[in-house]
Amino acid sequence: MPVTAQDTTAQDQDSAVPGDQDPSASLTPSEPALTTGTDNRPLSFADLARQVSPAVVNITTTSIVAANAGPQGMVPEGSPFEDFFEEFGGPNGGGPQRSQALGSGYVISADGYIVTNNHVIEGADEILIDFFEGPDMPATLVGTDPNTDVALLKVDGADLPFVEFGDSNGAEAEVGDWVLAMGNPLGQGFSISAGIISARNRELSGTYDDYIQTDAAINRGNSGGPLFDMNGQVIGMNTAILSPTGGSIGIGFAMSSAVVSDVVDQLREFGETRRGWLGVRIQDVTPDMVDAIEGLESTAGALVTDVPEGPALDAGVEAGDVILSFNGTPVQDTRELVRNVGSAPVGETVPMEVLRDGERVTLDITLGRREDAESAQPASAEQPGEPQTSELLGMTLSTVTPEAAQQFGLPEDATGLVVTEVDPVSDAAEKGLLPGDVITEAGQAPVASVADFEAAVQAAEEAGRRSVLLLVRRGGEPRFVALSVEEPQGGEPEAQPEQ
Repeated sequence: MPVTAQDTTAQDQDSAVPGDQDPSASLTPSEPALTTGTDNRPLSFADLARQVSPAVVNITTTSIVAANAGPQGMVPEGSPFEDFFEEFGGPNGGGPQRSQALGSGYVISADGYIVTNNHVIEGADEILIDFFEGPDMPATLVGTDPNTDVALLKVDGADLPFVEFGDSNGAEAEVGDWVLAMGNPLGQGFSISAGIISARNRELSGTYDDYIQTDAAINRGNSGGPLFDMNGQVIGMNTAILSPTGGSIGIGFAMSSAVVSDVVDQLREFGETRRGWLGVRIQDVTPDMVDAIEGLESTAGALVTDVPEGPALDAGVEAGDVILSFNGTPVQDTRELVRNVGSAPVGETVPMEVLRDGERVTLDITLGRREDAESAQPASAEQPGEPQTSELLGMTLSTVTPEAAQQFGLPEDATGLVVTEVDPVSDAAEKGLLPGDVITEAGQAPVASVADFEAAVQAAEEAGRRSVLLLVRRGGEPRFVALSVEEPQGGEPEAQPEQ
């Protein structure tokens, strides 16, 4: 399972899926597994299970491990679900040993393309596919995407039973709808469990997460298996559970088909993913920022905190811009923007609307490839040597000097004002500012002196705003913070003249 957006836009259901496919040959039932009455409840799942189960497979992986190796995890190291998906531990003793692990998968084409979780096959030397009906077959790895925990396999076959992807964002996959989970739980062989969709668009810990939460029983070994809707289409891939015991307690997560199908298409075509890259650092807009940013009416959007070298810089994006829409789709928050950008084709030029100085500006962005992106920090001007200090908005501020840089561990080229003290009962303390933070902008304008900061605060007050927007860097990472300008000051500022 990934440890760090996915696109929330609906997938194009007419997009090509790798392999040989004839819709009339799919195992998709002609009628949903529902009653004809008004309650719309399934009398039985037997017909649906019988229809789609031939396309569900068990996966056995074999790897060579060193002696005294720890458990062979079914999720990437450091995942919050690592303990819940550990399979069979590595043996003890002298010399390398063969270790086996079990998982699940499903066939998506008649010529043998199979989808599963990356953590099921990660590190495997051999992959064996156990079909519901028919002989076991060895599989080769086509490609993987650890970010979404998707892997694509291939067996040499023809006229294999297969299933289709459904629309995980559609009307057949709403909260409360019935779903079936299939797989190989705890190595017991083919098994089916039923439940409902408990929630959609869940985010666990990955940048591109888009999980369906379900109460259908999912256990170790179910990883990589399909989650079916009542039309017999795959709307999710069983990936993780949340459990203090290691067994199912009714909180399972399946990566949505909207994500899986897009990744599978890329793995089939390129053997790897190729996600769009914008090249900005962003953060969510908070309610207290709405008043501080001219022209902003709601918290919808993504606030740009930094623009290193890349596509956004080339297109004229600036720190302090609020991204309102991307490629014609409104942006609700940073997570949605990351997923929308990631699903956009590399090299494509798309329009992006930003709010800047109270005006809406449309920029054309030619996207790079995220996997190849290398961030670069812009050069900064040198600071004056004499310190300037002042107490403002509950903070003691000073220009960056070599002494301050050494005291707070700042880079030599740091610019702006360093926070040396924070009043514990101030709005600054409540917003999490700490000594050592560096303020580089106030009111969306650069600050190189205390006088610059005072001017920004005064401008906010004169404009009738209740807060001023600050760009704060900590450990090199930028974020915006809106501080109240109504904070009691406790005295006149003692600014030194600029050197």
